[in-house]
Amino acid sequence: MANLKSARIADPLAWLDSLAKPDSLLALAVFAGCVLAAWLMVWLVRRAFHESNLSVLLGNKLIDGALFPALLWGLTFGARAFLAQEHTVALFDILLPVCTSLALIRLGVKVLQVAFGQAAFVRMLERTISWLAWVAVVLWVSGILPLLLEELDQIHWKMGGSSMSVRTLIEGALTAGAVLIVTLWVSSALESRLLRSATGSDLSLRKVISNTVRVLLMFVGLLLALSSVGIDLTALSVLGGAVGVGIGFGLQKLAANYVSGFVILAERSMRIGDSVKVDNFEGRITDIKARYTVIRSPTGRESIVPNELLITQRVENLSLTDPKVWQSTVVSVAYNSPVDEVMDMLKQACVEQPRVLSDPAPSVALSAFGADGLEFTVIYWIQDPENGQLNLKSDINRVILSRFQARGIEIPYPQRVIHSVGAPR
Repeated sequence: MANLKSARIADPLAWLDSLAKPDSLLALAVFAGCVLAAWLMVWLVRRAFHESNLSVLLGNKLIDGALFPALLWGLTFGARAFLAQEHTVALFDILLPVCTSLALIRLGVKVLQVAFGQAAFVRMLERTISWLAWVAVVLWVSGILPLLLEELDQIHWKMGGSSMSVRTLIEGALTAGAVLIVTLWVSSALESRLLRSATGSDLSLRKVISNTVRVLLMFVGLLLALSSVGIDLTALSVLGGAVGVGIGFGLQKLAANYVSGFVILAERSMRIGDSVKVDNFEGRITDIKARYTVIRSPTGRESIVPNELLITQRVENLSLTDPKVWQSTVVSVAYNSPVDEVMDMLKQACVEQPRVLSDPAPSVALSAFGADGLEFTVIYWIQDPENGQLNLKSDINRVILSRFQARGIEIPYPQRVIHSVGAPR
């Protein structure tokens, strides 16, 4: 705290006179060396690490991330402490707060970009953080900020057993914002590392871990923010009871969906990538949220299904224990067709398709003696239903039709016999 207090300019005229001394040139040269050293260290780190979970620290460019201003701040702080033993360091009284503000701005901006992507409100939050940080630096260096905080502390009131003031509210809001940024950073990095190269059941289990950690971090951050404001946390017991009553009555559906989401992720009865059929809607699970699950059909339509529905109703999981899916097509030929040759041609048409599995192998059966001809059922298995099922069936039918036409095997048209009864004489 003493270092921060010394960074304020108590006497502006005396501070300006100290800048004219030769020691200021030395301080400026040392700061330039700090900038070069921080740049070199970031360059070495970027060569050694290229992982996406370091995007907050490294950024997209050499000095775009939060690592460069953080290193610059540390080097500047160390240089100031070293030079203060034998030289005047008036220039560092403004350089150190500027480096601090720059580090905070880059950290907040990069975390928001990683957590929310290209959302419209991110740009507004970035500008807000920048303006607040630079205004705070100017007020602190000029010595106005401590006086302003003391005045704001005089505006206070009683709230229950605690005393609140405008200063404590501002400090609490800043603490909550800082905790939120750190929470988003930690949870995003953890989720990125957990979900990397994870598939099937591992993906679902790691996702529930990341969601749980994020909720716990947000809860701890909320408690810290309330404590910084001066609110007695024991008073939250009444709030907790009220929330419990609300969940029991008005929020029971919402609570059921959240609990069902964690149950689905924990027991792994449905996983991201599974092909399921729910309420006559069939598709592939693309994401499992805490409250709902997203199912995408082969036609591109997406269904948002509440998690409670997946727990309380019957769900067909086509790839729970085995991702293989059974398909079939029915073909009719004339009664005078060679049965054995037809069966070989049908089976060969399936075997030639690369998506058709060889184990279990395709099979053909003479399934019925139809009214117009012999009916054959072709059965085959695939392992990638997410790539489409109708397109594969169409390819097989086209090959069968081409082979039949080349061999002269007839696919009969429907035949009906009409008996005409003459008029009585």
